[in-house]
Amino acid sequence: MVLDIRDIQKVIPHRYPFLLIDRVVEFEANEKLVAIKNVSINEPYFVGHFPQEKVMPGVLIVEAMAQAGCVYYYYSKNLHGKEMIYYLAKISAKFRKPVVPGDQLRMEITPVKLLKTVGFLKAKAYVKDVLVADAEIGFGAKEM
Repeated sequence: MVLDIRDIQKVIPHRYPFLLIDRVVEFEANEKLVAIKNVSINEPYFVGHFPQEKVMPGVLIVEAMAQAGCVYYYYSKNLHGKEMIYYLAKISAKFRKPVVPGDQLRMEITPVKLLKTVGFLKAKAYVKDVLVADAEIGFGAKEM
């Protein structure tokens, strides 16, 4: 399954400038989701986040992974047609390399545990084939 930005906006409530995934390029229910974020020099956070050496904030890398995780949860739990909202509940993350304008961030999401209103996931973020961040993410989900 491939999802473009319009499909993603039907699943999660985030919008510019806080919608941080551009496309889902791979999905296998209850197995794996792969999403991408094209990191552009035009991102609003680059104005103030190290103006001399622009670096994507780690917290936004985690947010991008969490958003990809919510899309994964939505389709794995077969919530088609439901309007959902998600709340970050737990995070444990490591940052390994900086992400800069021009990079394409590829996020791979795999399940730890998916319950009716809670999800626990593992997330890895890559630029090309280099691991730049990984996290364990927990969140709550409810129908709006």
